Amino acid sequence: MDWVISDELSLTVGNVVGWISAGAMVIGGVIPYIPQYRQIKKTQDADGFSLHVCLALLIANTLRILFWFGRHFEYPLLIQSIIMNITMFVMVHLCVQVRNKNQLIQARQRIFTGK
Repeated sequence: MDWVISDELSLTVGNVVGWISAGAMVIGGVIPYIPQYRQIKKTQDADGFSLHVCLALLIANTLRILFWFGRHFEYPLLIQSIIMNITMFVMVHLCVQVRNKNQLIQARQRIFTGK
């Protein structure tokens, strides 16, 4: 028997735990990338971050979104896939921007003096 807060809202402990679990599932995949984003942005060095991981996650989450159109599954998983795709695009954008900036700076440092 679930504990009911209000008969009008029919808010039970099971419903609250379900919503908290769904919210954790949606944002749980994004949380590990926040410190990485901040570190890459702060140090302007993306050498330790692999774009292959972003590619694999983009493919997996895009396939999950496309699968949803054929056979509907839970909305938190769909929302998680959309948010993860957005996160991966943001990470790829930051890494490409930082790596291009570093390559331009290194290219300028090369001074060839010929005879």
